[in-house]
Amino acid sequence: MLVDSPPEQRAESASAPPNRRAIRSLGLLLSVGILVLVALASIAIGAKDLSLAQVWHGLFQDSGTYSDVVVDDRVSRTALGLLAGAALGLAGAVLQALTRNPLADPGLLGLNAGASAAVVTAISFFGVTSMTGYIWFAFFGAAAVGALVWFLGGSRGATPVRLALAGTAISAALYGYLQAVMISDDAALGRMRFWTVGSLSAATDSTIKQVLPFLAAGMLLALALARPLNAMAMGDDTAKALGANLNRTRALSMLAATVLCGAATAACGPIVFVGLMVPHVVRSFTGPDLRWILPYSAVLSPVLLLGADVIGRIVARPAEVQVGIITAIIGGPVFILLVRRRRTAQL
Repeated sequence: MLVDSPPEQRAESASAPPNRRAIRSLGLLLSVGILVLVALASIAIGAKDLSLAQVWHGLFQDSGTYSDVVVDDRVSRTALGLLAGAALGLAGAVLQALTRNPLADPGLLGLNAGASAAVVTAISFFGVTSMTGYIWFAFFGAAAVGALVWFLGGSRGATPVRLALAGTAISAALYGYLQAVMISDDAALGRMRFWTVGSLSAATDSTIKQVLPFLAAGMLLALALARPLNAMAMGDDTAKALGANLNRTRALSMLAATVLCGAATAACGPIVFVGLMVPHVVRSFTGPDLRWILPYSAVLSPVLLLGADVIGRIVARPAEVQVGIITAIIGGPVFILLVRRRRTAQL
């Protein structure tokens, strides 16, 4: 059930400068422009050094080698990066609002690890080879780990640090399980290695078509939850008074996060910290209103993911560093800074 904005937010809007909404809208348009530039850079820059003229020929005039590199590889991985980045950013923003936990993130809370472990199990023990099969196993793994982290973190009494510790511990155990399965199953090693470190390199048109319906449904659901999550931020009693259905909002929020995280992980493996960093940056200039946080996160998260992917292609030419490693290198220090903030680290 969608509700009107909480009284505090209406008061804030009434007292805010008249051009505040226009500034936010302009900022969102600017963010879209930045995203377009990064996407173009993702197509133009790769592990194989091509000139802009060769990229242009590959896109529009050539059906040979350049087309194979630019269209079949770079365009597909750019499209997947756009979708996966938006999914992870929205999932992180929704989880932070739902748990009232500034450290909530699909990777940090173990959802990505749960999805990866479930996919590896499907490959090794059940012989699953299709992307559709991966997606359903990823959904189950993400949902199961999410419930376990919530329980171990103290359920309703959970604090940011307890949830983060529970997610980190479960992630470590699951990645140990991943390594054990990979060592014991040489036949499936090549396919399973993809799910230990996130990467966009395996993107294909088929992969995108299979995950697109799930990602689109999850994104629409997450964006539709902005108002009820805004109401819940005021406290359960206030949210009820405003007409929000708390149980339904919580269930739909977890469903949205699970679908987004599961589909993104099934397509490109576990990528951490994107959903943690971007909502924090966004919140610093939009304020707490999720009607702005969610669209901004959906636009700026792909900027981070594709930017990290481009860096990974450049630093190790002619090979490349997986994007999951780059985001972890960037996100680690950011996470440490967040934990050190007193209001975040208090138990």
